[in-house]
Amino acid sequence: MKLTDFVCVEAVTPKLESNDRDGVIKELVNALSLAGKIPKSRFKDIAEAVIVRENEASTGIGKGVAVPHVKHASIKQVVAVIGCTKDGVDFSSLDKELVYTVILLLSPEKDPDKHLQAMENIFKNLQKEDFRGFLRQAQTSEAIHEVLVDFCEE
Repeated sequence: MKLTDFVCVEAVTPKLESNDRDGVIKELVNALSLAGKIPKSRFKDIAEAVIVRENEASTGIGKGVAVPHVKHASIKQVVAVIGCTKDGVDFSSLDKELVYTVILLLSPEKDPDKHLQAMENIFKNLQKEDFRGFLRQAQTSEAIHEVLVDFCEE
């Protein structure tokens, strides 16, 4: 499984408008809804589930990145979206730094193995300094997609 297999390019948000954690989460869930990847009627439930999960433990992993995620009954297949911000957002990261790249992951509740595979793939790629750097510099959805194609592996 590659990042390009489950990141919804149509929902990628290279310039997040929100400037707070919950707003960013809602914006990215909404982007997936508008792209038809999640049911529009479940937007609020899914966004709230991600926020509840985030309140349990921050997904701000450091180095300017956060990976909010949740398994939810309304999700039929693993899907992710990437959002970027130039101003940074406080995700209560482990390194106490602001977050500039957010990778939101939604997975089916009944398929924890797929969720773990996707998380493993995301974290393996995020270990690459060049990958993080190019994502942070990307100004367009197309540029973010190019980074995914160029850097990501299974």
